Amino acid sequence: MTRPGLKRTQKIGLQPGALVHIGEKKRETARITLIDYDEGRFEEREVKDIAELQQYSHAPTFTWINVDGIHQVEIIETIGKFFGVHSLILEDILNTNQRPKIEDHGEYVYIVWKILSYNDATEKIDSEQISIILGSNFIISFLERECAIFDPLKDRLRTNKGHIRKNGVDYLTYSLLDAVVDYYFAILEKLGDRLALLEEELVRAPDKQTLQKILSMKREVLFLRKSIWPLREVINSMEKGGSAIFRKETLIYLRDVYDHTVQIMDTVETFRDVISGMLDIYLSSVSNKLNQIMKILTIITTIFIPLSFIAGIYGMNFRNMPELEWEWGYFSVLIFMGIISLVMIYYFRKKRWI
Repeated sequence: MTRPGLKRTQKIGLQPGALVHIGEKKRETARITLIDYDEGRFEEREVKDIAELQQYSHAPTFTWINVDGIHQVEIIETIGKFFGVHSLILEDILNTNQRPKIEDHGEYVYIVWKILSYNDATEKIDSEQISIILGSNFIISFLERECAIFDPLKDRLRTNKGHIRKNGVDYLTYSLLDAVVDYYFAILEKLGDRLALLEEELVRAPDKQTLQKILSMKREVLFLRKSIWPLREVINSMEKGGSAIFRKETLIYLRDVYDHTVQIMDTVETFRDVISGMLDIYLSSVSNKLNQIMKILTIITTIFIPLSFIAGIYGMNFRNMPELEWEWGYFSVLIFMGIISLVMIYYFRKKRWI
């Protein structure tokens, strides 16, 4: 399921590797921040002159370059030249409709996945793409805009808490991925709460709005599944040591993230089953309501059939009908019709039809 705002038609007719931004422009100008660190040193600053980045391609320290805003093609192209990134990879970075994947290019690894967040106002899942170029001593992350979910990670780098500054950029990549996966759990909690409320509404008094909510929920769960399912392949490839850039010490942490991803996918599949069941319950509820209405109308019609028959007989304009001249004929017929109605109602109740 593709979110609106992506215009792939811009690429029609262009040669492979042509750099065109495909997606929404989520900030006016790109912002480049640099964090250079090792166990005993830390430097963080905003880069104003992009030429400064060239020296970090083979720096002895670990370097994290983060680009917020990928719509300025010239910036992406320049960074690609500095770090020897293939033009096809740069093309993928500029296309925000990429499927989560990992590509090993020997000297560096290209990774892309989705950052998801739940919008309480619209009750929809917002998606942003993060692309990562991981080298032996550097990591370059490309985001569509600033992302607050990495702030705790930056604080750990600043304060030198844990093992993050003692390990290499492969561990930093794991930390970024772990932060994103943690947010997936938060989304599942939101969707779970919505499902619980929807189930109560479905049992209490379902209507057309209930159906719209179920279908909306189904779309969001499908979108979540499409965004997360390929991530299992990405993490599995990283965890199996497919690239020499990932050290053995980091693989155990990646295995933990993989387990979390499997757990998330199991929950998503459960949500899909629940929503399918809710659709069946809604359709059954509507069908039962219709059956109840038809049952009542049928009973009313059945009661009025003999009454209409009697009324039809005495509505005929024959002269030789002695009952018409009888003083109590009208009241007798009404009483007789009432008795018939009561007897039929008693019979229906005895059969438990009403």
